[in-house]
Amino acid sequence: MTLPNSIEIALIGAGPHALTLAAHLLQKCQQGRERFLAFDPSGIWMSRWHQQFAALQILHLRSPAVHHPDPNSFALRRFAECRPQELYPPYDLPGTQLFKEFCQDIVDRWQLENHVFPGQVVRIEPVLDRYRLRFRVWLAEGQSILARRVVVANRGGKPHFADWVQQISTPYPGDRLRHSSQIDLRAIRLEGEQVLIVGGGLTTGHLAIGAIARGANVALMHRRQFYEKLFDAEPGWLGPKYLKAFWAELDLERRWQMIQQARNGGSMTPAIMTQLRRAQRDGTIEFHQHCQIVKATWQGQRWQVECDDGTTHQCDRIWLATGTQLDATTEPLLAEMQAKYPLPIVRGLPMLDEHLRWASCELFVMGGLAALQIGPTARNLFGARMASERIVPALIKPSLAL
Repeated sequence: MTLPNSIEIALIGAGPHALTLAAHLLQKCQQGRERFLAFDPSGIWMSRWHQQFAALQILHLRSPAVHHPDPNSFALRRFAECRPQELYPPYDLPGTQLFKEFCQDIVDRWQLENHVFPGQVVRIEPVLDRYRLRFRVWLAEGQSILARRVVVANRGGKPHFADWVQQISTPYPGDRLRHSSQIDLRAIRLEGEQVLIVGGGLTTGHLAIGAIARGANVALMHRRQFYEKLFDAEPGWLGPKYLKAFWAELDLERRWQMIQQARNGGSMTPAIMTQLRRAQRDGTIEFHQHCQIVKATWQGQRWQVECDDGTTHQCDRIWLATGTQLDATTEPLLAEMQAKYPLPIVRGLPMLDEHLRWASCELFVMGGLAALQIGPTARNLFGARMASERIVPALIKPSLAL
């Protein structure tokens, strides 16, 4: 694929948020297909999403079948009419393979196959072009393209590492301390090993089940108590029941607190917790709650771990299912925007306008960084739909253009 000199809309990322936006845009504007180009190192829609689900061997999504990138909420159910066994209880949770094939069906139906350029965006440079603000999008290979509008729809955020990780003073093999984003269960043998997994979210559960299946004994450690719920946030956050009060709150610090309370630092589904409790009864898993690592030392080909409750542990590997940190002030793609067109940042989240634009510019932000406007589900599939419903009108209606 040849990179053009300019494009109407540059879409940074080709994951679920980017695909959702592309499909919603084409639903409203059929001729808009040639107006945009997505950028992703793989050159393929949903590549990272599918790879991560495969790496952790996740059987099905956590979101119900009505949450997906297609504008028609019932499209996935229709796609699965002959495959009902791939919609898991409760609430018809789509199987991983079913969802993968459905997303490819979206790409095919909306003729999006050739709209992902294989390149890593490393810089967004705001430039004045004939007295209008435009954006030069730079790729890692040194190529660039001038865009009238940019939508930042990549995953965003950096893997979170606690302070004790940075303070490890003893050299250790790189594969013995990994963040969950670096782990591929399909390529690991763990017979007889002791694996310590830090975190309390669903990824922790998937890693634990995968490690046990490979012959390991597992210790799960969380700074709080492990708890279960069906979804990341209560269903009330998918509609006006909770969002009405959220949007009425003008204090953005308070909004941030509402987001934290709604997500509550991660949880596991009842189905996963049932499997973990069964493994606990079998003696292959231990739970360590209200416990945090303060020091880890690689000694004698094993980790020696000290915790804040005075306990010590030994293990062969440490896996960190500690999520990502979202912070607009440290996001490289937004650095020049914040320098030239600064806007308030609250706990790392930018104060975007109602169409998710940055400081009244034609740069839009989706995903977790849009949480102050979208709410606690901003990073989820439903959040992608909500963001698209705000952004698409500003892309196609002249009255909303800046």
